[in-house]
Amino acid sequence: MLPPLDEARTMEALDAALRSTAADEFEISVLARSGEYTRFAGQVIHQPQDITEVQYLVRALVNGHPYRVATATAADLERAVAAAAAGARIRAELSKEAGQVRLAGPQPDAAPGPLWYADTEAYDVAARSSLAKRAMAEAIEAGGEAAGMLGCAVTQQLVATTAGIRRATAATEASGSLTVTIDDGTAHWVDLSRSAGRLDVAGSVSHAVAQALAGRGRVDLPAGRYPVVLGAEAVGELLGFLPDVGFAGTLAAAGIGITAQAGQPLAAPLVDVADDGGVDVGLPIGFDIEGVTKRRVDFFRHGLVGEAVTDLATAAALGRPSTGHAHIAREQVPEPTAPNIVMSGGTQTEDDLIAQLEHGVYLQRFWYTRLVDRITGTITGVTRDACFLIENGRLTTPLNGMRFTESVLGLLAGVEAIGADVRSQPIPNVWNGAISAPSARSAAFRLGAAPIEPVA
Repeated sequence: MLPPLDEARTMEALDAALRSTAADEFEISVLARSGEYTRFAGQVIHQPQDITEVQYLVRALVNGHPYRVATATAADLERAVAAAAAGARIRAELSKEAGQVRLAGPQPDAAPGPLWYADTEAYDVAARSSLAKRAMAEAIEAGGEAAGMLGCAVTQQLVATTAGIRRATAATEASGSLTVTIDDGTAHWVDLSRSAGRLDVAGSVSHAVAQALAGRGRVDLPAGRYPVVLGAEAVGELLGFLPDVGFAGTLAAAGIGITAQAGQPLAAPLVDVADDGGVDVGLPIGFDIEGVTKRRVDFFRHGLVGEAVTDLATAAALGRPSTGHAHIAREQVPEPTAPNIVMSGGTQTEDDLIAQLEHGVYLQRFWYTRLVDRITGTITGVTRDACFLIENGRLTTPLNGMRFTESVLGLLAGVEAIGADVRSQPIPNVWNGAISAPSARSAAFRLGAAPIEPVA
C-alpha cells in the first residue's frame, strides 16, 4: 500500500502555485485516495476494483472576496490557480465593500491517534478474498447466501496557504460490509477503521449468519411504542441526523436548531456524543481543508447540549474560533461538516441490554431514513434485517420491516443503557466520514402508525 501522491513533490507543486501574484492570498487543499475493493455474492468474487481519486481545491482571495476552482490533475493546477484568481478579482470588482473572508493563521499540531496500521497493509487482496470465500461458504452451509464488500485504502490530505500553513498526512483505511439472506431471514454487518484488525470480519460473518438463520419466518408486529434495543448500526443512523438538528455551524450561525439550548439536558445523562478527529475509532484526520486543527466538539456531554462544528466563515459569524470542520462535498457548496461522530460506549454487551428487557423489540438497522422535522429531530424510515421481538430477556420471534416516525432527540432522552462495543459506518458524500456508535437500550420507540407523543 502506497499513498497515491508523493508528498514532497506535491508540496513543491503547491509552493510553486502559491507564488502567483494574481490574487492577494491563496489556499490549496489536496484530497487523494487509493482504494482496493473485493466484492462478492453467492459463490463468486466479482467486480474487484482499484480506484484512485485526487482533487486539488484552490481558493483565491482578492480584497477579502473568495473564489474556488477544483481540478483532478496536477497538470491543471496552474490553470486552476489562474481561474480562481480571475474569479476572485471579478467578485472584488463587483462589490462596493471589502469581503470578510480570511485565511487561517499558523496552527497547533494535530494529535490524533495512530493513522497508519500494518495490519491494514496486510489486508490485501489475498486476505480479503479468503475472508470473502469463508463468508460465502458459511452462508451456503446454513442454506442461504452472502453478499458484500471488503476494502482497504490509503487516504492523503495536504494543505498549503499563503498565510504560512503547510500540513500533510496519510492514513490507512479498512472496511467491510455484508448481508446474509437465508429464506426470508436477513442480517447485516458493516464496520470500518484505520486498523483492519479491529473489524473482526470472521466473527462478524458468523454472527450475521446466525442472525439470518434465526430470522426466518418473520411476522408482523402491531403498531405501538415499544422498549427497544437498537443495534450499533441503528444508533449510528440516528446520530447521523444530529448535524441536521443544529449541530452544524451553518444552522447555528443562522440561529436555527438545538445549539440555542446549549447546556440544557435534552438527552439522557448516559449520552456522550461528539465529533472528534483525535480518537482512534472511525476515520480521524487531524485538520480540515482550510488547514485548521480539528478539536473535539461535544454535541451532548452527559446529556447536556453542546455546540456546533464550524469552519472559518461560520465561526466568524458566531464570534469564535473555527473548530476545524471545513468541508466540500461533491456537487455541494462548502460548509462545516461533522466527519467523525462518536458516541461513547458503556460497559455492557448487547446481550446484556437484551437480557434487561422483559418485553420489547430489537432493531438491527434502519433504511431509507429522512428528516421530517428539524426542531424535534423527527425522522422517518423503515426497520430492516435482523429485527426480533424480545421476551423475557431473549430474542424470540423475527419481525417484518416496519415504517417508523420517531424523534432522534426523544430516543436519546430515553436511553437507559449503552453497549460497550463501538462500530463504525460511513457517512455518504463526506470525505473521511464515519459515525461510530454502540448499541443502546431506550425506553420507547414508535413503530408503525402508533400515536405521536410530543418531545418533552
